Amino acid sequence: MMPIFEFSCNKCDAKFEELLRSSNDSSGVTCPKCGSSDIKRLMSAFAYSGGSGFRTSASSSCGCGTCSGGSCSTCH
Repeated sequence: MMPIFEFSCNKCDAKFEELLRSSNDSSGVTCPKCGSSDIKRLMSAFAYSGGSGFRTSASSSCGCGTCSGGSCSTCH
């Protein structure tokens, strides 16, 4: 299984993803929009499956940061 890494182009500011064998294997990655090799790897949010469904590591959509289990009943 090859992980997907997210990148941002320093030249045109495009954001894109690449499948790489390892986190150290970003040589040769170029921006698909402008072709520049002046890129930076971004920190990616990861996803996990647990409990009764699929959730991402980001907080719930209500934005209060106190929701648990997908319920926003604690938001004020």
